[in-house]
Amino acid sequence: MSEPIIAVERVTKQVHDSTGTLTILHDIDFTVLARESAAIVGASGSGKSTLLSIIAGLDTPTTGTVRLAGTDLFSIDEDARAAVRAAKVGFVFQSFQLLGNLNALENVMLPLELQGRSDARLLATEMLRRVGLGERLRHYPKVLSGGEQQRVALARAFVMQPAVLLADEPTGSLDFATGEAVIELMFALNREAGTTLVLVTHDRAIAARCDRQLRIEAGRVKVEAEA
Repeated sequence: MSEPIIAVERVTKQVHDSTGTLTILHDIDFTVLARESAAIVGASGSGKSTLLSIIAGLDTPTTGTVRLAGTDLFSIDEDARAAVRAAKVGFVFQSFQLLGNLNALENVMLPLELQGRSDARLLATEMLRRVGLGERLRHYPKVLSGGEQQRVALARAFVMQPAVLLADEPTGSLDFATGEAVIELMFALNREAGTTLVLVTHDRAIAARCDRQLRIEAGRVKVEAEA
């Protein structure tokens, strides 16, 4: 068996306030293999998005660790974690998180330019054409529909050819038909690029398309299913 590209090792997340200690995640432990797709499912407030943030190294666990592509994310400092994310991870968020002062092409070019790629414009243009936005390169987010903005976000994530794609409710802001189109595109790009996909979703049909499902209930992994 190949080495896991993601290994979540006994992760617990607690927060403290005037009422005491709240445990958001409790002793979470699982692995995801390269090229695998995994859905994290559960009710609102169950800790799904917190877990995804910890996998990315954007949030820190109270105890436990995450190994991403062989790197222990919490044995290194934030600058080093950011470097790992830049090299290995793509993100797709429900809120798109596009920069409003940049057009579609510039939004997709940005991560390439930050890496000093001289072919940033060419690669970004090709990826936007791949997601069906070849005629919308110069359009700014405010004049793009929700589905178009999500496709720009997908193009920005995949243009880096990440080893891992993390998606948090990627269709949550979209109507049914648009959401279906975005999911079809996400899985198609996933297959073509061989990228490991981990997505948080409340949609059972989307979860069922993944190789595996991890159900989070009250901060614990209750059920692990294979499609």
